Amino acid sequence: MIAINRRQILLSGVFLSLFAVVGTTLVALTEYSTSAAIAENERQVLLRNLYALLPRDQLDNDIATDTLELPASTLLGTDDVSTVYRARMLGEPVAAIFNSVAPNGYNGKIHLLVGVYIDGRLAGVRVVKHAETPGLGDAVEVRKSPWINDFAGKALDNPSQERWLVKRDGGDFDQFTGATITPRAVVAAVRNTLLYYQQNADMIFY
Repeated sequence: MIAINRRQILLSGVFLSLFAVVGTTLVALTEYSTSAAIAENERQVLLRNLYALLPRDQLDNDIATDTLELPASTLLGTDDVSTVYRARMLGEPVAAIFNSVAPNGYNGKIHLLVGVYIDGRLAGVRVVKHAETPGLGDAVEVRKSPWINDFAGKALDNPSQERWLVKRDGGDFDQFTGATITPRAVVAAVRNTLLYYQQNADMIFY
């Protein structure tokens, strides 16, 4: 009787071990098979955002891989390295698209892509991540409001630096009804990105 019980316990242990191995293998295979798809989806989202700022006919390089890692910078609002994407045409620099952060949004950090042409003009701006209030601060999203499109063509001297403020603060940029903090933060972050580019343009396109 004792021998039978021991055999049953041994067999149960073997089966449990087999189930554990099979389960772990299935989880690993599933993760492996989906990780490539997830990475490709993330790449496609990135490309859509990049090409929204710089149409494909303005560059002929692979902008998603022609990158440079930038050190943490207060002007970019980053406390870690960030990536800048470089656009070229026939080998000549066209524009740089920065990952910038407005650290002082109403509900925290607002993550931006800021495109800057080689001459310092803005190609455009897109908000890629935020936690602003729906119906108020989320008007920084291009799908919610055209407000973000007003940055295209602007530069540090257009308007002058002292006018890089929302109208409530005496500047040239509109704020949202009932929400001033969010556009104020984005305007400041975009201006600071232009300042960063002005100071580091030679390093960006070395």
